[in-house]
Amino acid sequence: MLIENYDLRLESPRCEPGSARWSAFAELTEDISAVLPYLNSSLQGARYEPRAGVLTWRTGGRSISFRGRQIAVSSLEDRHEAEAVVRQMTQLVNRIWEERDRIQPSSVRREPPKALEVYKLLPRSNCKACGEPTCLTFATKLSIGAARIKDCQPLYLAENASKLALLREMLASASLGAQEGE
Repeated sequence: MLIENYDLRLESPRCEPGSARWSAFAELTEDISAVLPYLNSSLQGARYEPRAGVLTWRTGGRSISFRGRQIAVSSLEDRHEAEAVVRQMTQLVNRIWEERDRIQPSSVRREPPKALEVYKLLPRSNCKACGEPTCLTFATKLSIGAARIKDCQPLYLAENASKLALLREMLASASLGAQEGE
């Protein structure tokens, strides 16, 4: 087991003083730097910065950062939720570490697609069916892994089949393919 102990603290986001959401910081007693390339290989949509020693991953509407001696989680409601999410992340790190013999580590830095490149592959009808006010807003969220392809139903029309295929390929190469949600 790589992570055995940590101290947890909660803070109101610096960019939003007084926010109803919280950020949690698990200060680790162990250095987890060695697991970051394995996490990079295993977590869909992860962003690894080897020189900075940080891996960031978006899941469940949260941003989670893994550093040598810290796991940081954003957008939490309270301490109870923080404890549960941090426990899940430490279990994830420990599981990946236990399975590292079966995982090819990767230090590849995946680049997210540019929102404008994603936008060009959308129907650009601003129909709002995805829940966003514009296709550009949807493209921006899709490019960072905060939206799913399936939310854009016009993409599934026959006339958009080639765009859909290109979009799937683009997101998969950035390791955002799991955002499809199909």
